[in-house]
This record gives sequence, structure tokens and C-alpha cells, in this order.
Amino acid sequence: MLSVRPSALPPLCCSLLAAGCLLVAGCGRDDEVGGGTGAAGRGSTATTPTDIGSGRGGVALIKIGDFDAPLYLTQPQGDGEDVYVVEQGGTIQRVAPDGSATTFLDVSDDITSGGEQGLLSLAFAPDYAETGRFYVDYTDRDGDTRVVEYRADDGRVDTSSAREILAVDQPFPNHNGGLLLFGPDGKLYIGLGDGGSGGDPDRNGLDLSTLLGKILRIDPAPDGDSPYTVPADNPFVDRKGARPEIYSYGLRNPWRFSFDADTGDLSIGDVGQDTAEEIDLVARGRGSGANFGWSAFEGDERFNEDQDPGGAIPPVLTALHADGNCSITGGLVVRDRALPTLYGRYLYGDLCVGELRSFTPRPERPASDDVALGQDVTRLASFGEGADGTVYAVSVSGPVYRLVPSR
Repeated sequence: MLSVRPSALPPLCCSLLAAGCLLVAGCGRDDEVGGGTGAAGRGSTATTPTDIGSGRGGVALIKIGDFDAPLYLTQPQGDGEDVYVVEQGGTIQRVAPDGSATTFLDVSDDITSGGEQGLLSLAFAPDYAETGRFYVDYTDRDGDTRVVEYRADDGRVDTSSAREILAVDQPFPNHNGGLLLFGPDGKLYIGLGDGGSGGDPDRNGLDLSTLLGKILRIDPAPDGDSPYTVPADNPFVDRKGARPEIYSYGLRNPWRFSFDADTGDLSIGDVGQDTAEEIDLVARGRGSGANFGWSAFEGDERFNEDQDPGGAIPPVLTALHADGNCSITGGLVVRDRALPTLYGRYLYGDLCVGELRSFTPRPERPASDDVALGQDVTRLASFGEGADGTVYAVSVSGPVYRLVPSR
């Protein structure tokens, strides 16, 4: 019997661009790359309805520099004003407030780069200022996912400290996911795509025996002979045949996801197949054991009929390829008080369209006020968030922008 879940909302109306999917960010085709970001909570007061901005105007883009195929930006807590830009080819640039950049880490000899492969993200441990611990996610020379820990001392990386945390074989070169993010609980979350090709040929998305098509949750501290520790409260630790690292499942390519810095709510930009991109949003803790439907569903529509949807959570927003979208750039809830029109809104975009858009985030409820900001970023790969809530937009074409109030 055909199982259909209710539509999240009418399709997103965006102008069609001729750009197409050129390099990176997870286009909704089989020649794609990846697509948004976020930060762990900072413990600020939760937003009231009157705090929510209109989402229209009031924002300018200030370029902080040009880089070589940048994919991501982040900043550690308590370590000064520099931000860190991840370049697909294998380098991380440390960027000072004056725009000067120095190479923080170079793993270019260890990776495969191009298409959807390369150095994909960076996460600083919450105690980075004291321990110097940070983590990178890349595709190695065989095209497989590797998560590696390094240590830095006084801003200088000790390359001999490299310690492999996680190794996942990738059957195809696309859908690698690639985001590393420390959540508000201090655990490390890892996004993995369904293994690639097209249509989930190995049916990995809903298969709890594989790490592919999932968001994982681990403590990167060693546990005996294991290079990491599985938290005892993970949802599948006691389920026979399930991988205990799994936190959420039913994902095609969660290129970028984020935690609301005020509420801890989890949002995921999951890159679509042939028809639709989607954004998933659940309240803090509700992502534990959550099934987001792939590949029983693509967006709101039934996809692989042989897959049991099993109570899948529908997206809060879908964006159709018919409207020019190709690869959702999952974003973040803006908590920068200097941006009142965006404050409390979920900011996102698409690789092919480039238009920055936002809506009021309401977990598991369809977005009802999705609007265009009035700014565009060509080939939008990611959003980034500074330790103080400053928001950045990353274009794989080279520029990285800081969002500031317009004059």
C-alpha cells in the first residue's frame, strides 16, 4: 500500500539561474557535491515571538577575503578573533580581522579532492583554548571518509598528533556528507551521506546496520581499544544489529546541519535527488532516533516504494528543482543582535540559485513565512557562525562574506 506523508508547504519560488551545479555543495543530481552550517549553543536566553525579524533587507555582505574553493568557516570559543576557512583542496586558512591569512593546516597530500570530495569541514573542541584539540573530515586518497583529531599549541598544529577517530568506506564518490559539529551537549556530531550514486542503490538511508545516510553522535575520547566513545544515551545502543553511533537516520546527503545557539534545536539541509531539496527541523533532543525518510521519501513525495517510511518526520520546507534549486545549503538560526531583520530566523540558500532566504523556525511545523533577504551569494556552499554569533556566507567560487547591518 502506498504511504504518503503530508506536504510540508508549497514549493519554494526562486528564480531559475543558468548556473547549474558546477562543483561543490551537493547538487540534487548524481554529479553533485554537498550543501549550510551552525554552532553549538552559547547559553543565551531563548527568543520570544517579538524578537523574530521580518527577514527582509537590513543586511549587507562584506567580503573578508578570497580563497581557493572554500567550503566552510568556523571559529573556536575563547581563542581570539581569527576565523578559520576550510578549502576543498586540503588547507585551512586562519584569517585575522584585517583579512590577512596564514595556513593553519595542510592535509592536501592525504586527500582526494574535486567534485564532492576533499577537505570538507573542521570542528574545534569546546575546550580548544585549553587543549588545542580539533577535528577535520576529509575523503582520503582512496575516496573514503576519515575523521582525524589534531592538537595545536599556541596556534601551531602539531602534525604528529594526528589520530584517526573514524574511518568509513565510501562506495561512490558523491554524497559524503562531511560536516563535523559539536552539539550543545558537548558531543561530536558527524554527517554522512547515503554512499552516493543515485536513488540510494544500496538502501543505506533507512538501514541501521550502516553508518551511511546518518548523523552520528560520539565522544571523541578513546574507549579502550576504540578511538572514540559511544555515549550510553545514544538511541540505538541496545538495538541488535544497529550501529550504536547513529543519532538520526533516513538522510540522503546532510551536507550542512546546525544547532540553534539559543534553543539547541537541530536543523538539517538534506540534499535532494531529482525533484526536491529539503530542510528538516526538530526540537532539542528530538533528533535522537529520528527518521527523516530517505529513501522512502524525497522531500514530501514517495520515492523508493520498497522502503518502509516507518513514521518518518516530514521536512519543514521543500525547494523544487523546477524552480531552479539544485543543492540546498542548509543554514542556521541567526542569533546576532546586530542583524535585527534576521534575528531568530533560519537562514539558508541553494548552490544554484544563490538567493539568501529565511523563515521562522518552528520544529516539525511547515515554514509559513519563507522570504528572500535581498542578497545573493553565487555558488553558496555553506554558512558559518563565529563564537559571538557573527554570520558568514561561503562561496565555493572563492569569496567569503560577513553579514553586517546595511547602512
